[in-house]
Amino acid sequence: MDDATRPSSPGRTAPGGQAGVLGTALAGVLAAALASGSWQWFSTYLGLTLLAVVFSFAAPPVRAPGAGSGHLRSLAAYSLVVGLCTALVLAPAMQRWAWLFPMPGTRTDCARLGDYATVKAQAALGPLTDRAGTALAYAQSDQSRHAVNDCLASTTTLWLPVYAFGAALLTALAVHLLGRSRTAPHAPAPAPAPTPGE
Repeated sequence: MDDATRPSSPGRTAPGGQAGVLGTALAGVLAAALASGSWQWFSTYLGLTLLAVVFSFAAPPVRAPGAGSGHLRSLAAYSLVVGLCTALVLAPAMQRWAWLFPMPGTRTDCARLGDYATVKAQAALGPLTDRAGTALAYAQSDQSRHAVNDCLASTTTLWLPVYAFGAALLTALAVHLLGRSRTAPHAPAPAPAPTPGE
């Protein structure tokens, strides 16, 4: 039976179809990564969806005898896409949670930028203070929040490739170790001990 008629594993695409699945995931990640503004939780949902697509329909590349550089290319593509999807999942949490992404100094500077946005909003709406005190307070809070979020988002985006590359390396290592465990020769079963009287 040749490769064209060989059935693929249930629930997985054939090797040619894997490239299309990974390409679709990569296009989605790049579209979200190039979006401007603050990282929102929808990107986490999008990243999880893309990871589900990759893990469900694209089998991890398995090294075959004589595969050579073809296996390395497949492993690199698979790992990099998983790394990008993982970074997309983590981006909103990195922006908001200091324990996950401390950003030394940046969070303090961004808070100061938020204070400046508050003062700027007050200066712009100053004549309306007496008649719209509640609206002014809301405008100040909104401007400050947007300024802080955009500031933190820019730093998050700057360091996101590091997290993506780290996730890609871990994925490549996991796939490599899994492939070695599957192809490792199994020790023969011990022969049964002779029974007395034989």
